[in-house]
Amino acid sequence: MWRLLLTLFVLIAAPLAFGQEAVNSANPLSVPAITLSTNPQGQQEYSVSLQILLIMTALSFIPAFVMLMTSFTRIIIVFSILRQALGLQQTPSNQILIGLAMFLTLFIMAPVFDQVNREALQPYLNEQMTAQDAIAKAQGPLKNFMLGQTRESDLDLFMRLSKRTDIASPQDAPLTILVPAFVTSELKTAFQIGFMIFIPFLIIDMVVASVLMAMGMMMLSPMIISLPFKIMLFVLIDGWGLIIGTLAGSFGTL
Repeated sequence: MWRLLLTLFVLIAAPLAFGQEAVNSANPLSVPAITLSTNPQGQQEYSVSLQILLIMTALSFIPAFVMLMTSFTRIIIVFSILRQALGLQQTPSNQILIGLAMFLTLFIMAPVFDQVNREALQPYLNEQMTAQDAIAKAQGPLKNFMLGQTRESDLDLFMRLSKRTDIASPQDAPLTILVPAFVTSELKTAFQIGFMIFIPFLIIDMVVASVLMAMGMMMLSPMIISLPFKIMLFVLIDGWGLIIGTLAGSFGTL
């Protein structure tokens, strides 16, 4: 334990001591970590060190961005309901479902990401646009995607809850209102699709249970008998292709 504390002390104290020494010594080659400059257009820009720090901080929000601002939520919920409807508890595993949902999300969101890259990221990397302008420009395609999947009732709900009266149109809604409205709509849509998926497998369970009851085999679990039939039906109708195609087409971005 004391070795760990000593190591942490060295890692924390050494940079602080070095930084204090660099400040005290009048070294003309020292570069301030945080600077704020004004470009010829009159806009303020932060130093590269601070921009890197902000970018590294923003990377921690990538999981929240993927789950709350893309098609990932709808896809993973539908896959989870499908596995439950089939009666398979751990097959496919969570890792496989999440990986498939992630790559399907990248496939569906490709037009949006291409537009963000073309209109915001590349101009920023080519120093044709400031970081603030790039962020504002990147919000446009994402907001258009989310607005296309958000129900008006959900958007109106969060506008009422926020008590904002200065929003003239849905396009003017900030992300603090649009994101929860989008997630709420995605949950509703995912459960609607899941309900439609559950119906045929539920019918198979009911038929198998009725047959077993008629044969007097009440001690035999219907799930054991219906599981092979549900898997066979799912394979014969090319279930994975139908569900993935339906999910991809439900967003209307392809």
